Amino acid sequence: MMEHERPVASPCVHICALDDDDTCIGCQRTVAEITRWSRMDNAERRQVLQLCHARAQAQGVLL
Repeated sequence: MMEHERPVASPCVHICALDDDDTCIGCQRTVAEITRWSRMDNAERRQVLQLCHARAQAQGVLL
């Protein structure tokens, strides 16, 4: 990680509701991902964002 790299921003879109799989319908993060976000480094956050994108595509939702 670069020394002065800015934190990767949260994908939260303020539509906070969980589906039956405990995944947020707004940002496509799981409860565990949302809870851990503030303690993740940028590499981990980028991995989560990729997972969110894949979940959105699978659901037919655009992020």
